Amino acid sequence: MTAARTRPRRISPFGLRTRLVLAFLLVAAVSAGTTAALTYREARNAVLVSAQDTAVASFREQVGTLAPSLPVEPEILRELLYAIASKAKPHPWIVFAEYGSLRISSGTSPTSSVITPGLRRTALTTSHSSFERVVKDGVPYLTIAVPVLTRTGAGDSMPTGLVLFAVMRMSTEQAGVDALLTAARDGALPGLAIALVPALIAARSVLRPVRELRGAARSMGSGRLDARIKVTGRDELADLARTFNESAAELERSVDELQQAEARARRFASDVSHELRTPLAGMLAVTEVLDEDADGLDPDTARAVRLISAETGKLAVLVEDLMEISRFDARAAELNTDEVDAAETIRKTLLHRHWNDRVRTELPDGIRVRLDPRRFDVVVANLVGNALRHGSEPVTVRLGTRTAADGTGVLVTEVADSGPGIRPDVLPHIFDRFYKADAARTRSAGSGLGLAITQENVRLHGGTVRAANGPGGGAVLTVEIPLGGPVGTDGSGTDDDAHGSGTDAATARTGRAPGATDTKGTTA
Repeated sequence: MTAARTRPRRISPFGLRTRLVLAFLLVAAVSAGTTAALTYREARNAVLVSAQDTAVASFREQVGTLAPSLPVEPEILRELLYAIASKAKPHPWIVFAEYGSLRISSGTSPTSSVITPGLRRTALTTSHSSFERVVKDGVPYLTIAVPVLTRTGAGDSMPTGLVLFAVMRMSTEQAGVDALLTAARDGALPGLAIALVPALIAARSVLRPVRELRGAARSMGSGRLDARIKVTGRDELADLARTFNESAAELERSVDELQQAEARARRFASDVSHELRTPLAGMLAVTEVLDEDADGLDPDTARAVRLISAETGKLAVLVEDLMEISRFDARAAELNTDEVDAAETIRKTLLHRHWNDRVRTELPDGIRVRLDPRRFDVVVANLVGNALRHGSEPVTVRLGTRTAADGTGVLVTEVADSGPGIRPDVLPHIFDRFYKADAARTRSAGSGLGLAITQENVRLHGGTVRAANGPGGGAVLTVEIPLGGPVGTDGSGTDDDAHGSGTDAATARTGRAPGATDTKGTTA
């Protein structure tokens, strides 16, 4: 019988590696973006402020040299505007003059739509120069307002009401700013691509111990308790690997001690059972003779003889069951398979134990299955005997087939009784060894191994056995065995022969097969 393979777990596309790389790239992107933004802002301000300060200082200086006579003559003022415009820096200006309702410029239009009302109000209410950066139709402009002052006799100055405005395009500066933005953007993308390399390296260095830990855990899960992880470094991952190794070593020691103790216990049970077998054979022979002569003895002696005979039979059954279960524990149990008629095999089991009149059967003929007839006999005998002892009659044995999910055929054998059923707290333990639901029945005829032996025999055939309660009451135990037979090779028959002598002796004494007494906890 082969164990089912564990399906490998699918790793999520957003696993630890992906998250580490994304986190690394996110930090790199935020750092690059922040650096680029700060650099762009500072470079932009430097470019714009430099041009702005040069223009404002130059325009203020040019206006400060004016001393126009009032009232202002338009032609003379226009000549002054031309003169100021000719000295513009760092870029050409268009100079506008506003004096009351008078509007004159050095350009073709006397007024400018770039000059905002706010700048006009500021220029008329203060004696200091002011400026604004304005974007109109996608073109950046610098507008400067300087009120013309006249000196008073006290050495002070006062506004004349004449305000000069300079309008300068800043396309060159804007082009430089745009170039900075493009350079920052184009430089960030290669930076992120370059950052991917250390991100992958960092993720690999972090995940390598994790992968090793996963591999070691899988090895331990498959039974290789000597799996260890190589410890490198002194970081948290190294500490985790060191802790894993210490825990694995401690687990290996504990498991080794448990295995040794279990092996000693199994060997002890097997040796004791084997050593008891020879004297038990003699005791059984003697008690048979005493049983035959019991009727000629006085009542007290006859009662004692029959008690000894019955207890000797129980002891023989227990020894045979212990030997059988020890073979399963030692993996020494083997199969002698043959193709048989399942219904006929069950009928022989019931006939051999004189259960025909106590058991109902639903056994369709023609179901051929490859199995070990002796072990299948033990399985049916244990289930039926258990139902008769702890359930209520009538007991029904049903036989049938079904198709498994993989398309293979399965032989289904069902044993149902008419008792109160199995208590819910007993169901999980029904196949446990030496388990008896009622402490008052500790001296019952059952060895407590019958259903455990049944389960081992079914497993040896590659099948399953389960217990449940029927919808109408009563316990239902169901055995399912593949129709194709067990996975593995046939046994040599040595194990069957070894167990056969004890079976015959026990059956002659008790009228049933060994292991046919177990408890379901259906009665108090």
